[in-house]
Amino acid sequence: MRRVAPRCFFVFVVTVLASHVPAGQAQDRSLLTVERIFDSGEFAGVPFSARWAKDGSGYLTLEPSSGVSSGRDVVLHDVQSGQAKVLVPAARFVPPGEPGPLAIEDYAFSADDSLVLIFTNSKRVWRKNTRGDYWLLDRASHELRKLGGDAKPATLMFAKLSPTARHVAYVRENNLYVEDLVSRRITALTTTGNKHVINGTFDWVYEEELGLRDGFAWSPDGTKIAYWQIDTSGVPEFTLVNNTDGLYPRLTAFAYPKVGQQNPACRVGVVAPGGGETRWINAPGDPREHYLARLCWTPDSKHLVLQQLNRRQNANLVLMADPGTGQVSTVLTERDDAWVDVNDEWNWLAEGRRFTWISERDGWRHLYLAFRDGQDLKLATPGQFDVIRLLHVEEPRNGLYFLASPDHPTQCYLYRIGLDGSNLERITPAAQKGWHDYQISPSGRYAIHTGSAADSPPVVELVELPQHATKRVLADNGPLRKRFGELKRAATEFFRVDIGDGIRLDGWCLKPPDFDPAKQYPLLVYVYGGPAGQTVVDRWGGRNQLWHLMLAQRGYVVMSFDNRGTPAPRGRAWRKAVHRKLGVLGPADQSAALQKTLASRPYLDPQRVGIWGWSGGGSASLHAIFKYPQLYKTAVAVAPVPNRRFYDTIYEERYMGLPSDDPDAYLQGSAINFAHQLQGNLLLVHGTGDDNCHYQGTESLINELVRLNKPFTMMAYPNRSHSISEGPKTARHLRELLTRYLADSLPTGEGQ
Repeated sequence: MRRVAPRCFFVFVVTVLASHVPAGQAQDRSLLTVERIFDSGEFAGVPFSARWAKDGSGYLTLEPSSGVSSGRDVVLHDVQSGQAKVLVPAARFVPPGEPGPLAIEDYAFSADDSLVLIFTNSKRVWRKNTRGDYWLLDRASHELRKLGGDAKPATLMFAKLSPTARHVAYVRENNLYVEDLVSRRITALTTTGNKHVINGTFDWVYEEELGLRDGFAWSPDGTKIAYWQIDTSGVPEFTLVNNTDGLYPRLTAFAYPKVGQQNPACRVGVVAPGGGETRWINAPGDPREHYLARLCWTPDSKHLVLQQLNRRQNANLVLMADPGTGQVSTVLTERDDAWVDVNDEWNWLAEGRRFTWISERDGWRHLYLAFRDGQDLKLATPGQFDVIRLLHVEEPRNGLYFLASPDHPTQCYLYRIGLDGSNLERITPAAQKGWHDYQISPSGRYAIHTGSAADSPPVVELVELPQHATKRVLADNGPLRKRFGELKRAATEFFRVDIGDGIRLDGWCLKPPDFDPAKQYPLLVYVYGGPAGQTVVDRWGGRNQLWHLMLAQRGYVVMSFDNRGTPAPRGRAWRKAVHRKLGVLGPADQSAALQKTLASRPYLDPQRVGIWGWSGGGSASLHAIFKYPQLYKTAVAVAPVPNRRFYDTIYEERYMGLPSDDPDAYLQGSAINFAHQLQGNLLLVHGTGDDNCHYQGTESLINELVRLNKPFTMMAYPNRSHSISEGPKTARHLRELLTRYLADSLPTGEGQ
C-alpha cells in the first residue's frame, strides 16, 4: 500500500471504517446495513438441492442424519405419497478407523444402484471445486474404500462409473486412468500428461469460455472412452503474483492466450478401458485455429458426435466420427454472420435416429429436429419468440418442455409444444409472474419448480405436469420472506425507455421508501451490458439486490438498463447487434436511456448521476464516465478490462473478430483509449489474484490516468480472485468501501 503521491492525484483507499449508521438505526429492523447483508447470514435463503431418481418416481436429497453427528443420509422422497426413505444412511459413509463420516460434496449411483461413488475433500480449480478424493460404497457388503491407489490427497477429478459398474475412470494430474473394481488394478490410459499436455480435462481458456471442465465420456455400452487432449505448448503464459502468503512472492504461471495470440491445440481420442493405443479423431483444420467445443456418443455407441467451431466462431460443424477409424463426416453446419453458440440442448430421439438442435437461422432462438445425417431439419417451435432453454423431450407423449417469455423479456415461464410444432401452451400459471425454473423428472410427469420475483424470494415446490398442480412445497424460505417483508421499501418498478429508431430498453427502478416526487434524488445506475448476462430480470437478486435496496433506503434512486447485445429473449438481431461493437453500442444505448429517463423523471438530479458495475459492468462503467462525462459524475469499476487486447482469445474474438479483421473495433471498444476525457469521480477496485480479468489491465489504466494527471481513487485486494470474495470479511469490506465512496462522491440530500 502507498501514500498519496505528491505530484499526482493517485490515491489508495486503505482505511477500514464501519459504515456510518445514524444513532438508533442499528436497532431498526426495517433498515438494512452492509453488515446485515454481507456478514450476518440474516438474509441467506434456505437452499434446496435434489436430483431425480432414474425412474422419476421420486427424488433424492442429502439430509442431516439423526444417528451420526455431522453426517448426511441419502434420502429418497416418493412423489405420490411424500414419504421419505433413507436410501443410504450416513453410518455407511464412515471410513474404516475414522471417527466420523465423509463430508459428501457430490455422489452418483451405478447404473444398477449397487454402488455409490462419493466426492469429498475438494479443492478449487479456477472457478469450481473439481479436484478432490473419491470413495466407493458397495451397498450390499457395506464396504467403503478410497479410489486412486497411491494418489496424493485431492488429486482425482471427474470420476465416473462405467455403464457396466465394473470400472471407474478418473483424471489424475493431467492423465486419464481406469480402475477395475473387481481386481482393483489401476490402468493409465494416458501417460503424456504434464504442464502443457492435459488429458481428460481442460486448460484455463477452454474452461472459462467454453464451459468445459469434465473432459471424457464413457460410451453407452462401456467398451470405450472418448476424451479431450489439450496442448498448451507455445501459448503465452500469464503470471499471478501472490505477495501475501510468505516472505517472498509466490508465482503462478499458466497458459492464457490473449487476443490474437496462439491458442492451445485440441484433439479428441478414443481408447479402450483396458488400455492400449488411442485412436485420434481426424477433425478437419488446424487444431489451434478451431475449437472442439462439445462431444457426445450416439446411443448405439457406434459413433461419436463432435461440435467444432472455427476460430472466429461464426461456424459450428457437427461431425459424426467413427471411433474405430477416426474418420469424420460433417452432418450439419450452423453459420451466422456474427457468431454461433454451441448447442448444449442436445437430445436423442427415435432410438438415436434423430436429435434436437438449437438455431437462430430464422431470426429467433428456436428448437429444430434433425435426422442423424443432419438432413430434413424441422422447426419444432415456430413463432416470433426465443426458446430460452430446452428442458425435456417427452417422446412417448409427443411433447417438448422449454422455457420462454414471448411477451416479457425480463421474465421466464415453462411452455409445452408438440414435437410437430403444434399446440403451444404456457404451463406456468398466468397468475404467477416473475422468473421460473424447473427440474423435470425423467418421466416428464413431475417437476421441481423454483419461482421468484424481484420483490419475492424463491419458493420451491413439487408440481405435476402438465397441469402444474402443486403436490407439496419443498422450501418456502419463510424466514427470509418474513425478514424481507419487514424491510422499509418501495416496490421494484419495471419499465421500458424508448431511445429512438424503435429501440426500447428494459429497465428497473428502486426508489426510496419515503419517495417524494417533489424532491430531487441522486441516481445510481447498475450496469453489466455484455453478452454474458442480463441485469433487468424479474427474479430474486440476493445480496446485490439487498445492497441496492439499502442505498434506496439511504436516499438514492437505483436503476438498471439492458442494452442491445445482452442475452435477453428479444431475437437474434437484438443480441447480435453488438458484433464488433463491444464497448461502443452498449455505452451508447445506456447513455441514450439515461438521457431519456432524466428528461421524463424530474425527481432525478442530473448533476448527481453515478454508474457502477463488475467485470464487463466495470468496463461499461469506465466507458460511461470516459465517453459521456457530461452525463455521469461518478463511476465505480470493479474488476474491469480497460483494454480489450488484454482479454482472452475465445471471448473477444467471438464477439469482436480477430484484431487483424478490424483494429479500429478494438481501439474504440477499449475504455483506456478515452481516459483523457475523465472529468468526474472514479473508483477502481481489483483483486490482484484475478486470473480472469487481470489486475494488469487496471494497472495499465492507472499508468494512463497518472500520465494524464487525472484524479481517481483505487483499491487493490491482495491475492483475491475475480469474485473478490476470498478471506474473512472481504465481501463486507468491499461493499462498505463502495457505500462510503458513493456517500462522498454522490451525496444524498438536495442541493449537494
